Amino acid sequence: MERNIESGGRLMIARNELELAQAYLAAKRHILESAYRTELVHVHHDPIGVSESDFLRELAWAILSGGMAEVVIRKKFPDISRCFLDWESARQIVEQTDECISGALRYFRHEGKIKAIATAANMLCVTGSFEGFKADILQNPIGTLRSFPYIGPITAYHVAKNIGIRVAKPDRHLARLARTNGFKSVAEFCGTIAGFLGEDIRLVDSVLWRFATMHRDYAARFQQLSCAKVYQQHCATLPH
Repeated sequence: MERNIESGGRLMIARNELELAQAYLAAKRHILESAYRTELVHVHHDPIGVSESDFLRELAWAILSGGMAEVVIRKKFPDISRCFLDWESARQIVEQTDECISGALRYFRHEGKIKAIATAANMLCVTGSFEGFKADILQNPIGTLRSFPYIGPITAYHVAKNIGIRVAKPDRHLARLARTNGFKSVAEFCGTIAGFLGEDIRLVDSVLWRFATMHRDYAARFQQLSCAKVYQQHCATLPH
C-alpha cells in the first residue's frame, strides 16, 4: 500500500514494500561486492551474552564517534583501546584512571570524550553487578544508555544496536533515507524492509548506513536503484 506524506510543502508518494525491498537488495549487493563486505557477515552480539568488556568497547566507540568521521575513529581506536587496558574491566580502568586518560589524550585530543569514557567505567563500578546493570539495559535500553555522558538520543540507539538490541539508529543518513522514501521514522522505514524480507533490522540499518557513507548522493541513488534482477536472484535462492 502506498502512503502520501507531506514534507517541505511537497507531496511525496512512498514506494511500496516490493520496490523498497528491491532497492535495499541492490544496495546490499553493492556493499557485498565492495571492501566493506565483511561488515555484513559480522555476527551481531546477543545482548544476553554481552560482557562488561564488550559493553565498554561499544560505549567508548559511540562516545568517540559523535560528530566524527568513522574512518578517523577506526584509525585511532586501537591505540585508545590499549590506553584503556583493552577494556578488560571497568574496575581496572577506574584504578588507573589518570594513566588511562593521559595516555588516550596523546591519540585523541578531545578531553571531554576521553574523560567521559573514564566516567562511564566508574558508573559501571558503582552499579555493583554488571549482570544487574545489563538487566536494566534489557528492560529499558535507550533510557539506561542515555544516563552515560556523551550518549544522546541518537547515540543511545547506536550503542543499543551494537550490543545486540534489535533497533535501527536514527542518525542523519538513515533519517534522510526514511524521509525521502515517505516514512515518518527510521524505525518504520527499516522495520518495513526487515519485515518484508525477513531480515534482522540491525542488518538493514548496517546496509543502508554503509551505502549512504559510500555515496554523496545516496538518497537519490537509493530511489533510482533498478534492481528487479537482484530481487529475482534473491528469491531464487529461497527454499520453495
